[in-house]
Amino acid sequence: MIEQQHLPVLLEESVHALIVDPNGIYVDGTFGRGGHSRAILARLGDAGRLIGIDRDPEAVAAGDALSRTDRRFSMLSGRFGSISELLSRIQVRGDLCGLLLDLGVSSPQLDTAERGFSFSSEGPLDLRMDPTRGESAAQWLARASEAEIAQVLRDFGEERFARRIARNIVAERGDSPLTTTTQLAALVARSVSTREPGKHPATRTFQALRIRINDELDEIRDCLRQSCDLLAHTGRLVVISFHSLEDRIVKRFMRAEALGPVLPKGLPVTAEESRGRLHVLGKPVRASAAEVASNPRARSAIMRVAERLP
Repeated sequence: MIEQQHLPVLLEESVHALIVDPNGIYVDGTFGRGGHSRAILARLGDAGRLIGIDRDPEAVAAGDALSRTDRRFSMLSGRFGSISELLSRIQVRGDLCGLLLDLGVSSPQLDTAERGFSFSSEGPLDLRMDPTRGESAAQWLARASEAEIAQVLRDFGEERFARRIARNIVAERGDSPLTTTTQLAALVARSVSTREPGKHPATRTFQALRIRINDELDEIRDCLRQSCDLLAHTGRLVVISFHSLEDRIVKRFMRAEALGPVLPKGLPVTAEESRGRLHVLGKPVRASAAEVASNPRARSAIMRVAERLP
């Protein structure tokens, strides 16, 4: 199999926003194939340190290879939602100068049919970031109720035809199990009466199942909750999202941490106790027209940046 390359989105913008001290400690919480990590390393000094995290075994293997060529880099296998636990294993418990999260699925995952992330080519209906753990999408669809399937498609895919698709999935599996990506994509195409221009009718269904199978939204929430305790004063949190569900979580978290705790009126507290922990830097950043032209997957990307306050 030819190794697929991942084009990191908003590369210059994210690395520029992230690096505040070339000799500090940074975390790339979504290593992928290391596009962002290599750009970060190129700007770090000799005393700088970068830690990569990923749960995809192929990504971990790529990170291990990078660690053998650059002593400033180390790779950790696991979920970024468990970032504090992972970092504690290598005696890093805080004082990060920056944390980068490039959310969603990577190009190699989409482009490798065997991983089951894409509806455009035949592959097993898997959708797991780590194919060695948990249920595949095929296994979950074989046991989930019609109501559960509809709720996942509605909540995680914002799919208008969630109930119809769920009903057809349950009817189809009664005759033969859904085991391939193209089987499911064809079923969804038959179930959807109107199509969004330029978008495959199965796009929302595959997104919803991927989020459910990998528990992606809770992963984001868990990591963000830990980020403030890990970042040093002036440390940067840089998050790139690709759809509204992800971005909404990031936006609300940064806004809440900038406002500070909600306390009852008249409660005697110091200014420090009522102050927020983050300062949101600038406006959300989107990919330029030139980047979208060279990498269409950048079209929906949005980057938000916040800085840790004392």
